Amino acid sequence: MISIAIANQKGGVGKTTTAINIATAMAAAGWKTLLVDLDPQGNASTGVGIEPAAREYSSYDLLVDQADLADCTVKSSVPGLDVVPATVDLSGAEVELVGVHARTERLRESMAGNSEYDICFIDCPPSLGLLTLNALTAADRLMIPLQCEFFALEGLSQLLQTVEQVKQRFNPDLGIVGVVLTMFDRRNRLTDQVSEDVREVLGSLVFDSVIPRNVRLSEAPSHGLPALVYDHACAGSRSYIELAKELIGRLPPEKRKAA
Repeated sequence: MISIAIANQKGGVGKTTTAINIATAMAAAGWKTLLVDLDPQGNASTGVGIEPAAREYSSYDLLVDQADLADCTVKSSVPGLDVVPATVDLSGAEVELVGVHARTERLRESMAGNSEYDICFIDCPPSLGLLTLNALTAADRLMIPLQCEFFALEGLSQLLQTVEQVKQRFNPDLGIVGVVLTMFDRRNRLTDQVSEDVREVLGSLVFDSVIPRNVRLSEAPSHGLPALVYDHACAGSRSYIELAKELIGRLPPEKRKAA
């Protein structure tokens, strides 16, 4: 199983939307996919139709109690996509883990040796706290959603510094699989300028596929559905399908079993 953390400490950049829809696209492409919701808000869980009543075990149990991964996993309505949902209990996990030995490695230990899934996506909270550190320690790769706005690059440097620290202290194999430009609006000149600036700084690290501002992407979670299921023909869904194809091309050749 290859694990990809989806993180950016800035809120509102499309992390959860990306996590839900890239996971759905990979499942649709034939990959046995796991989505781990590590955000106490639980929006990724809600966005794939996992009702609160179905969250008997959650990512809180995985981290704090080191429960068995299989016990914390719930099947979604998307064939081939399973979810480790989040509950509000997760908001207290950082405090509860403060005095725990190897507290940044709890998620990695809980997921170690799993061979049931081909790929796992971890939806991180909008912070660089202990939950995100657990995700980065457990992940093979990091995907960074980046909103096309004026302050986009400002927070990115802090995230990249954190990645370097995680590599040095906890996970030397962590790499960045790519940066995804989100909320792209071709009618806005600023969007084009931000896109050009990001590509100039980060080069090929930026995915060619961009995620547009799209009403259907915003509507889908209220129906408990990924956009790819809610309206597979909308511009947002098509963009995530193209992103999934591009992601597969960036994975190590031995991992592209379903490509």
